[in-house]
Amino acid sequence: MVRYRIDGGFTDALGDLLECGESECTVRTRRSDVGIPLDSVVAAKQVPPAAPRRGSRLAPPAAG
Repeated sequence: MVRYRIDGGFTDALGDLLECGESECTVRTRRSDVGIPLDSVVAAKQVPPAAPRRGSRLAPPAAG
């Protein structure tokens, strides 16, 4: 997760860090790859993967 400045505030890029160069890092989010200037970054941290989704709690109807 990388938090960075945008016009009017801050935003987060949540995803995999693909690259980090001298002036920019690239994060692959669900929607696209995001290039973030390093001078805009205010925080970054490793976030654990999301927990797997649970199945429905309702039992399927009995066959027969």
